[in-house]
Amino acid sequence: MFSKKQINIAVLIVLAWPGAVAVAQAEGNSVKAPTVQVIGTPEALERTPGSGEVLDKQTLEASRVFTTSEALRKLPGINVRDEEGFGLRPNIGIRGLNPTRSTKVTLLEDGVPLSYAPYGDNASYYHPPIDRYERIEVLKGAGQILYGPQTIGGVINYITPTPPATPGGSITLSGGNRDYLNGHVNYGGTWDGNGILFDYIRKQGDGARDNTHSELNDANFKAVLGMGAQQALTLRANYYSEDSNVTYSGLTQAEFNNLGARYNPFKNDFMYADRYGASATHEFVFNDDVVLTTNVYWSYFDRDWWRQSSTSTDTQCAGFAAARLAGSTVNPDTCNSIQGRLRKYDTRGIEPRLKLAHNAFGVESELEAGVKAHFEEQKRKQKNGTSPTARDGTLAEDNLRETDAYAVFAQNRFLLGDWTLTPGLRFEYIDSSRTNNLTGVTGSDTLGQWIPSLGGTYSPGNALTVFAGVHRGFAPPRTEDIIGGSGTSTDVGPELSANWEIGLRAEPMAGTNLQATLFRNDFSRQIAVGSIAGGSTPLAQGETLYQGLELSGRAGLPAGTYLRGAYTWLPTAEQTTPFTQVVGGALVSGSAAGNRLPYAPKHLLTAALGYAVGGLDAQLEAVYVSEQFSDFASTVAASANGQTGLINDYTIWNATLNYHFKPERTTVFLTVKNLADKTYI
Repeated sequence: MFSKKQINIAVLIVLAWPGAVAVAQAEGNSVKAPTVQVIGTPEALERTPGSGEVLDKQTLEASRVFTTSEALRKLPGINVRDEEGFGLRPNIGIRGLNPTRSTKVTLLEDGVPLSYAPYGDNASYYHPPIDRYERIEVLKGAGQILYGPQTIGGVINYITPTPPATPGGSITLSGGNRDYLNGHVNYGGTWDGNGILFDYIRKQGDGARDNTHSELNDANFKAVLGMGAQQALTLRANYYSEDSNVTYSGLTQAEFNNLGARYNPFKNDFMYADRYGASATHEFVFNDDVVLTTNVYWSYFDRDWWRQSSTSTDTQCAGFAAARLAGSTVNPDTCNSIQGRLRKYDTRGIEPRLKLAHNAFGVESELEAGVKAHFEEQKRKQKNGTSPTARDGTLAEDNLRETDAYAVFAQNRFLLGDWTLTPGLRFEYIDSSRTNNLTGVTGSDTLGQWIPSLGGTYSPGNALTVFAGVHRGFAPPRTEDIIGGSGTSTDVGPELSANWEIGLRAEPMAGTNLQATLFRNDFSRQIAVGSIAGGSTPLAQGETLYQGLELSGRAGLPAGTYLRGAYTWLPTAEQTTPFTQVVGGALVSGSAAGNRLPYAPKHLLTAALGYAVGGLDAQLEAVYVSEQFSDFASTVAASANGQTGLINDYTIWNATLNYHFKPERTTVFLTVKNLADKTYI
């Protein structure tokens, strides 16, 4: 059983020097920066053929969000599983999809791929701190085929701040229990039409368990360069480093019972990560009807994870598995073994997008079309050391995995008065190869897939938009899944689904808005892992069905009070056929048609009641996650090794108090996460 206690955060203070007000002002007072946004302004939602949400700067600041996980839970349809307590590797699932490593989600930053290998290994072992962003866009419907390669769950686009028009900056200093410290400094401005912004974050603190401590640095540079009346260029560069004492292993039931939820003996397990990124976004405005935006991007991610245990039943250290099942303490210093999982990822690409207003079909229309060339290189090694703290050893794995991907996409929005009709089409071509450097064996495989979509909206006025859509859901298989270690191709294909939705957006009065969406995702092939706690669980595939309802909104109430909420109801998340192993085709033990899929809670709710008057903003928030299964067999009883069983529902409470001293341009705030000190799985 993996059980943890969420971190409680104590007193936090924000200071700013003169000029910092410009940083917090509306976007209209900042430099216009070329960037790719999946939604853009709230007004753009009127013509968006699908469900879309924007988590704005005001909500993020008023809530004093601690992690990306906490932020995303404020949006409907999103289930985020915590891991180490610091939000460094969020596990994001959308509409019932397994959240493990966020593999079924397209993650972007200013429209640029955030994942280090979105085609060949779309797993989030890296994620920037939430402090870097000023708002988050989430798009789930037919409009997501303009992005990719994953078009199943949705697109999450994190937006970084633009340089302010008036030079200025801010300092944020915060601290709390469990040795939590966070320093955030930024400074920027505009000179002669060119904007520059520097941003630096230093975070450190203990995680949810013993021997879990993280230290990270995040440095960002952003420049917006004016190039005449028709052109502009945004340049970005960032560096991220992480030094974490963190294990991969959870708890057995006996360890939890005898030694408590925080118990973790693996003090020698460390993860070291460095990530470098750079991108350029160029915008050329031919005229009011034609705009060409081109993204060029590159990133390099170097991750070493040295660990003495990867699961609660790991046999790397002799005798540990039996002792842990008995609930006895173990001493990792007596184990002369450690494994280094060493990864290097080099990713680069270019993506021009054209927006064109036209009447080519005799109807007023808006076309968005583009192409993408994307290249990935994965270097994967495993070294087995012979001491508890070794950082070198015998080479046990040496793999090179390369992916060349090309995409072409287009959506045309026909404007028919109060109606819009938006057909779209995307084509993905993926060329993958895998080389075992220990044996010299090489294999390759190619994949091509058409991804159609059709969406529409009806907006009889500014207060109401009805939308509907259908599109092909697609996710490519990982390079290691499509090409075996011997170089041969397997029978696994891409994930494919038919995704339907219908809903409405309403703003009945100023300060009050509502969105409701019915959705149905029908998979002809889904690739999934059963229990995430068991490292040997085979990758499996089968037919599945997800159906449900999403609700979200905000209401301004009298006397400065307000309500904010996001609710997801997922009555159907079932295996419509038994799952079989991707390699070999054997039936997965316990899988059966009608069983509920793992990690798909039926209910998700995040709701807050707030009070904002003058410089005061206070809110109380509840986060509820209903019970969920952890394997294909829908097992209820908890296993002794903690790797299967029903995960009980839980509710946690968060409270935040902000007070802004306007003349001093200073905000003091106090926030407590998990107010009731709830222990949950």
